[in-house]
Amino acid sequence: MPEPKNIVFNHKEVAEALIRQTDIHNGYWGLYVEFGIAGANISPAPGADLSPAAIVPILKLGIQRFNKQNNLTVDASKINPKKKVRAKK
Repeated sequence: MPEPKNIVFNHKEVAEALIRQTDIHNGYWGLYVEFGIAGANISPAPGADLSPAAIVPILKLGIQRFNKQNNLTVDASKINPKKKVRAKK
């Protein structure tokens, strides 16, 4: 079987992984993406005419807290519940 070239995740799956990675245990969290914008004259192929274009890089990727749940959020208390510590006897 060939090696996969792409492994993709939806918004909630990315938020879930980041919640676990940062050890967050409560609140509604969703994906956060910060974009930049720049302009340039580009050519689609060598020797082709130049065209003005916008370049939109992703500058930051993370999670942000939401006040209420929506279709892009996950509940950290369900995804990464706080482990109960047993008292030693």
